[in-house]
Amino acid sequence: MFSRFQRIRQHSHGAVALALVAAAASASLVVSPAFAKDKKPPAAPSAPKIVLSKPFMPVFVALNKAIEEAKKKPDVLAAQQGLTGANSAYNAATTSSARKAANAQRDAAVAALGTAVAAEKAQLEGAYTAATTADDKYVAGQLGAQLGALAQDRSIIRRGYETMLGSGKYPAADVPKLQSAIGEMCYDLKDFACAQLQLTAAVAGGQRSGNAEVLLADSMIQQGQINQGLQQLMAAIQTRKAAGTLAPEDWYRRGLSAAYKAKLLDQAANFSSALVEAYPSKDNWGGAVSVLRLVAKYEVQERLDLMRLMARTHSFAEGSDYAEFIQAADPRRAPAEVLVVLEEGLAAGKLQQSDIFVSEARTQAEARKKEDAAALPGLEKSAMMPSATGNMIAATGDAFLSNNQPAKAEMLYSLAMQKGGVDLQRSLTRLGIAQVDQGKYAEANANFAKIEGIRKPLAKLWITYTNQKAKGG
Repeated sequence: MFSRFQRIRQHSHGAVALALVAAAASASLVVSPAFAKDKKPPAAPSAPKIVLSKPFMPVFVALNKAIEEAKKKPDVLAAQQGLTGANSAYNAATTSSARKAANAQRDAAVAALGTAVAAEKAQLEGAYTAATTADDKYVAGQLGAQLGALAQDRSIIRRGYETMLGSGKYPAADVPKLQSAIGEMCYDLKDFACAQLQLTAAVAGGQRSGNAEVLLADSMIQQGQINQGLQQLMAAIQTRKAAGTLAPEDWYRRGLSAAYKAKLLDQAANFSSALVEAYPSKDNWGGAVSVLRLVAKYEVQERLDLMRLMARTHSFAEGSDYAEFIQAADPRRAPAEVLVVLEEGLAAGKLQQSDIFVSEARTQAEARKKEDAAALPGLEKSAMMPSATGNMIAATGDAFLSNNQPAKAEMLYSLAMQKGGVDLQRSLTRLGIAQVDQGKYAEANANFAKIEGIRKPLAKLWITYTNQKAKGG
């Protein structure tokens, strides 16, 4: 019956999760290296008193004049127009080929800029050599940052910033901002060790605006320090939460993406829950459930209880999501539940009645639903007999849960656990689900909180959902 589904799964398993990961990977944390605006040194609240050395003064005057004159050179102006055109073309591009062409146009303009200011770059090297005092170095760094902005050359800007910082003349109160700017430059240049060094100092100095914290986390991740990077990112998210503000949605998605790629179950659970708590959209619920499903590699019963969250949040996105739920629930075991999800998939256009997998599942579920409804009273009576085992009672609870009779299911799961001999983690999960379906949110979360082992991450997502329901979500 399910051979077609197995073929579907090979091609589209976890489509929502993979789409979420791809979106996180492509989202821009900073201005794209290919389309950055002119970089200028962070503004200092009060300029330090500068006294240039006599040998350096003529070097400064000559270079400063050269930079100002370079701004008016025809070849510089032409290259800048090329950059403006490339930026506009990139922003208007709707295809990868158009963006690629715009990038090529931009690269050509940057190369032309570099050639146009070659003489000024040589003068700058001379200025760095001639700078012997702290004041000389501070001013040389400023000129370097200005020339780098004109040339759209991050390596020149970075050196200018680093020279200013190393001079010791930058106002102390604003040093974290400059360290953050250097860290951003290093990140853009893919020098992640430098980025981590500078951004760590910036964040320790109190820098919280901009992207310092998330770039620091990503710099760690890029160097293979994945757990540390994810801990740093979550700490930044929690700091904003404690202050009453939400971190950008992209931060959560990037954390979830990194946890998914590294197959870190606990981190995937943390970022899944945090994402849907902060931004509980259907897409995010679908992505969070799918990522956890893929990372945990759950067996069928765990997968069913996780995907029941998809059913309750209506966050199925692909036909494979609906198909996997149907397979996990099984039309022969939970026909009523399967039919609800199957009809939703058909209505959404994600499942097709002409698909043999769908038609067979529907036929089986419709037939078994009638049999189940007729059998429920007898099953309940048998479950209440003194001779009934814990597993028999829990199985009867499953039947009532899938037939949307959560009050009966709750009673039976509680009785099954009292009898003993059951899968305690599974029974606690389904007891919590039955309580959620009745609006008993506090009781449900108390049971979800008891869950350990492989089911603990999925219980964490259920707690997040339950909290939202308790708030009217």
